[in-house]
Amino acid sequence: MQLPNQRGGYRQQQQQQAASPLAIRTKKHQLDTDTYTKIAMGRVWRKEWWYALIPLAVGLIPALIWPSWWWVAVALLLTLAYVLFRSAQVTGVTQVEQTKPLFEKLAYEFDNKQIVLRRNEKEGMRLTWDMIGHVQREADGYLLSLKAPEMPQELKGWRLWVAKTFDTPIFVQVPDRIFNSANDQKLFDAMLRRKNLLPGG
Repeated sequence: MQLPNQRGGYRQQQQQQAASPLAIRTKKHQLDTDTYTKIAMGRVWRKEWWYALIPLAVGLIPALIWPSWWWVAVALLLTLAYVLFRSAQVTGVTQVEQTKPLFEKLAYEFDNKQIVLRRNEKEGMRLTWDMIGHVQREADGYLLSLKAPEMPQELKGWRLWVAKTFDTPIFVQVPDRIFNSANDQKLFDAMLRRKNLLPGG
């Protein structure tokens, strides 16, 4: 899986980013892989729980014609296989080379044009605000969800449907505690509202 506009992975994105004097800078933060998995799994199954009913129904159809517990067992196995496959897609994000930068210890810089995820003074990954699909305000911070990457033009038909339907959430976690002051946190919140990423903008 690749981050939007991240073709070729993190190494090609290590650029010296000129820091804006008006940027909101944070302390370093590392998104824990277990935290990512918990949040992403919750999002996926809240939205897609009913997909697990499809293999169950397909497996049970023969039981209506030829009543047997074997068909029920097959239906349950098909459902379990689907749940394990979809869950493996989510947990696999933490192991893919292109997404590893999201799980490193990074400082963030936010200004009106971009978000810079800074590894150190020389290396950073730039995200533009139009790459953010939506923002969720939580009790202790924010989740900035990235839009799904554009699909290759050669991908058509059922392959395109599968790629879009079974996309895995990618997000940047911004806890309140990493802001250097309460004023910075308020400025960041106001920035999100101006960009219509939070209600009240």
